Amino acid sequence: MGERVVRNDEVRGSIPLGSTIPPATGRGSGAEDTALKPAAAICLALAAAPAAAWEARVEDGLCTLRHAEPGAAVLLVFDPAGPPWSIRLTRDAPWPESPTFSIRFDGAHPNTIVTDRHELTEDGRALTVTDRGFGNVLAGIAGNETATAVAGDASVALPLSGAAPEVAAFLACTTEPTA
Repeated sequence: MGERVVRNDEVRGSIPLGSTIPPATGRGSGAEDTALKPAAAICLALAAAPAAAWEARVEDGLCTLRHAEPGAAVLLVFDPAGPPWSIRLTRDAPWPESPTFSIRFDGAHPNTIVTDRHELTEDGRALTVTDRGFGNVLAGIAGNETATAVAGDASVALPLSGAAPEVAAFLACTTEPTA
């Protein structure tokens, strides 16, 4: 794998553009040096853009918590009409058939949650778990650095940076009427 997740707090702030643009060479008209400045600014802005964020909102009268990464997305829904809680993890490749599904939370409050009550969509790309309570899942999302969803030999790692305030907003939504 060899990849490292860059957390939002590692890329926030400003980078002095002057520190990344080479000084004028004194040769020619200087137009070539000036032409580099807008390109450098665009590259720096893109590099410093925050990673995909967690977002709590109300959709069609339901409280939702969403997050997407390249190749994977997660959606938690609170539906008082029941079953009240669901989590759906979607990936580009199908999830394998597996007798169990787990989410491992790594960080300040590590925990692993395992269930055999998961269902796959017909195409296998989305895996859904429903239950009457998701306290451990929400605590894991809010209090850790990564969540790794595992079914069979497939796994998806999700960064949790910035999720805590959105989990709080999601929980506040579930205690208020949404329609």
